[in-house]
Parts: sequence; C-alpha cells; structure tokens
Amino acid sequence: MTDASLNGQTQSHEAEAGFGDYFALLKPRVMSLVVFTALVGLLAAPISVHPMIAFASILFIAVGAGASGALNMWWDADIDQIMRRTKGRPIPAGKVDADDALYIGLALSGLSVVMLALAANLLAGFMLAFTIFFYAVIYSMWLKRSTPQNIVIGGAAGAFPPVIGWVVATGSMSLEPWLMFALIFMWTPPHFWALALFMRSDYDDAGVPMLTVTHGRRVTRNNILGYTVVLAVLAVGTAFTSIGGPIYLTAAVILNALFLKGAWDIWRRDEVISDADNFAVEKRFFKLSLLYLFLHFGAILAEAVLAPYGLGGWS
Repeated sequence: MTDASLNGQTQSHEAEAGFGDYFALLKPRVMSLVVFTALVGLLAAPISVHPMIAFASILFIAVGAGASGALNMWWDADIDQIMRRTKGRPIPAGKVDADDALYIGLALSGLSVVMLALAANLLAGFMLAFTIFFYAVIYSMWLKRSTPQNIVIGGAAGAFPPVIGWVVATGSMSLEPWLMFALIFMWTPPHFWALALFMRSDYDDAGVPMLTVTHGRRVTRNNILGYTVVLAVLAVGTAFTSIGGPIYLTAAVILNALFLKGAWDIWRRDEVISDADNFAVEKRFFKLSLLYLFLHFGAILAEAVLAPYGLGGWS
C-alpha cells in the first residue's frame, strides 16, 4: 500500500463514526448479491442441507464478502477520495480511520473462513479464503491499477459465491456451479464497462487503467457487444443443463434479447455525446445489467425450489 493508510489517517473526522459507517465498509450492496448467488448455489445443489447449517453458512459467506469490501476500501482509500462515485465512502469522507478498516477486514476474514469451515466443510472454508484473497490482493492490490483487464480477471472474485454455496451442500465440485460462475464472470465486464463509459473522468482522474481510459470508448463499446454475445449463448445454453428448465429458459431468452439489444445500441453510438443525452443509453444498459443477473439466478432458484413438486427442471 502506498498512501492509502496515510490519507485515511489524515482525513479530518467530521463526525463520530456510527454503526452505519462501519456497515458501509462492508459494501452491503455487493454483499447482498453475494448472499443471493451463494444461496442459489446452495439450494440448486442435489443434496439438501439442514436449515441451521445453511443459515450459518450463508451468514459466514456474507461476513467474508464484507471482509473483502473492508479490505478493498482500506487499500483504495487514496483513489476513492478522488472519484465522484466513491468519495462519500467512510474512509475518504473522514468517518472511519483506514487502519480501523484494515483491522476489521482482517478480523472478519479470519472469523468467516474458520466458522464456515466448521459449519459446513473444509473445502468451503478454503474457497471462501481464496475468494477473499483474490478480491483483496489479486484484484484490488494488483490488477485494478495495473491492467485494463482488471475487471475481466478480477470478475472471478464475484463469481465464486454460488460455487461456495454448492460446495457447502455437496462438499465437492461439479459442472453446474461452474456454469453459475461463468454466468457472473462473463456478465461482469459489460456491466462495469457500461459504468466506465459514463464515469470515465473518474477513472482518468484516479489513474485507474480501465478500458475506457487505456483504449477509448470505441474499443470499450466493441468489447461490451462481444462479451454480451458470448454471455447470451452461455446463459441460454445453461437452460438445458440440470440447473435449468422451462422457467429459466423463458427468463434467459427474454433477458438476453433485451441485453443484446442494449449492447447493440451502445455499439452503434459514436463519440459525440451531447450534454442533453448524458449517456442515457449506457445508463439504461447498466441498470438492466443489475436486473439481468438477479433474474437469471432467481430463475435458477425457482427451478430448484419447484423441482420436488414436478414443476421445475426438465424431468
């Protein structure tokens, strides 16, 4: 770490940190997506889990996700105070000391990994530890500031939760959780690149080599369309596996048609964006991307929940 800790420590504390400030360190919006996808992975698995074990496991996966968020905010405190999107976070806002964020992140990391291993199994605990390490070290400390492929490779961190959920239930690996992993992994680049298109000045100012900064918006638009095409094939193809079914297929066809249309609209754009337009197409695509992932996993969950009643899956 360079100046992040120093910057955090020298911020003037405008107000005493409250529970909400410390909770914000855990990136609750990201945590909610982690909890949901991990829960889907757990419930889609072919082996049922005792409700108490399932609850404890999801809780500790959530704590691990929060630990990753705190470590990310500790490391990125220097650039967070530059970017409009992040300057209101607890450390750059002077609400929480950077060292406190580090200690919270490390403590929650250890707690979550040990407790998940005890509540579920060692493989699940190991995978949670690797996910935290991947996000905090490989993505935050290395990839984010060194390569325009930061989001592409770093997206793996957000894609592991359904695999962890599956491992909680089965104690082993199989194809199905990796299909859920691939869905998130391929969704992440177009999701974040759409954000980068209308927030490019933030990444410019902070010196983050996002694709929009290093290669320009035209290349970014090309990549959004390319990744969306591959994602659509993967997403619809998943319908014909054991975690898919008619409910998922219907959702996937509709959602991917909309997503492809959005990516096409972005690709057709030129670089002359009027103030009145204000990147409206890119912002609509970004909002759609949030709904896209939630509804795909919601459809997988519906197939799993309804399967015992003969209403889900292809059987």
